[in-house]
Amino acid sequence: LQSTVGENRCLQGHLVQLLLRHCDARGAARWAWHCQVPPEMLPRAVAEELQKLHIQDRVEEVTKEDNCESSQKKDYYQLPIPRENIHFLQTWEETLQCWEKVLQPGQVVGVDMEWKPSFGMVGKPRVALLQLALKEEVFLLDLPQLLEQAEAEGEKEKLPHFIQMLYSDAAITKLGYGISGDLSSLVPTCSALKDTEKQMQGVVDLLAVDKQVDGLSPQHSHEEKGVRKPEKGLSLLVQHVLGKPLDKREQLSNWEKRPLREEQILYAASDAYCLLEIYERLCKDPESFGLGSGPTESLVGKQSKKPRAKKQLNKQEAPSPSGQECQGPPAPISPQEFSVVCDNMLQGLGRYLRCLGVDVRLLDNEDDHRKAAEIAQQEGRVILTSGLPYQTLRSQVGEGRCFSVNCSEKAKEQALQVLKHFNVQVSLSDIFSRCQ
Repeated sequence: LQSTVGENRCLQGHLVQLLLRHCDARGAARWAWHCQVPPEMLPRAVAEELQKLHIQDRVEEVTKEDNCESSQKKDYYQLPIPRENIHFLQTWEETLQCWEKVLQPGQVVGVDMEWKPSFGMVGKPRVALLQLALKEEVFLLDLPQLLEQAEAEGEKEKLPHFIQMLYSDAAITKLGYGISGDLSSLVPTCSALKDTEKQMQGVVDLLAVDKQVDGLSPQHSHEEKGVRKPEKGLSLLVQHVLGKPLDKREQLSNWEKRPLREEQILYAASDAYCLLEIYERLCKDPESFGLGSGPTESLVGKQSKKPRAKKQLNKQEAPSPSGQECQGPPAPISPQEFSVVCDNMLQGLGRYLRCLGVDVRLLDNEDDHRKAAEIAQQEGRVILTSGLPYQTLRSQVGEGRCFSVNCSEKAKEQALQVLKHFNVQVSLSDIFSRCQ
């Protein structure tokens, strides 16, 4: 039929009239849509049905695109927090509220930055967005806008002051990936930050962790079998540790253009938040990724002050296996006088110490590591932890009140290490005294 009518508009119009008479308007519209008959040639009823067909086709097309996009999203890391917990900050009033939450002792903050790609241009680009991720929310700071406002108010030091406070506070754990590179990009944005790297403390650069992670975690090894382009950098680390890579399609978008698109906002938030999840996973199960308690020291940013020359240490002053220096053994104490709180990766150690008469509090599996510091402060307990959390926790309690245990050892060896370090003398009457 189509070959008979061909491109002849007169025959096409006549056929539409016949179809309308012997079939219905919808049937005629389907033929008109298939042959791309102009709407102005069609009877009104057929033209209306043709419009409905166009709308239906568009809906089906959009649905297909959405399904495809949804399927693609399943292949990538997804933010575990709701969209309303991502805040784009463009005023100082909003930013000050952010500061109050971020600059809290014991806080763990994922930090990332975005800038407009330079595509080979000479010089460092200006940072357009600073992302700060906390456990429950992410803050996206519009640096150009905030700097412009501060300068207009004659308070140019506002932003560098905040950033310097953040990076120099040893009580706040800052997580990043390639932190030196990010900080060097901040200097063209704000020259007052040129010495920030020398002053930073409490920094964990996951780029250094990446070099120590042993490939894939066993439970995620099956995820590697896709045909997708190989991941690299942070995306590869996210895939190794969390099972799915980052969606990097927005990486080279224009981060200076406002307003940011929704895809950019979600990308920026994910880039910062994934650092928290990587850190938490490595803290809970370092052995699965080839990390013991040892790498922690090498991951923390250098202090601004030069270390004093180490004097010759005698046997009593030798560093302990956990990296904590001892000034000779403490006075002997009984297990009844020794009270500890064990981080949730050391529950076996906690139970073993309790059998020996030690007063032990155990964190539950779902508890945040920072709860150990709260308990230690409230009840005067020593914190026993391992791996990356040690750096965060030891800054929140008095000197010598946080001890890093070798997570690769069995509970018995760990207990002996703790008892020896704190000079706890166990007698027969102490054993099982707390289990009765």
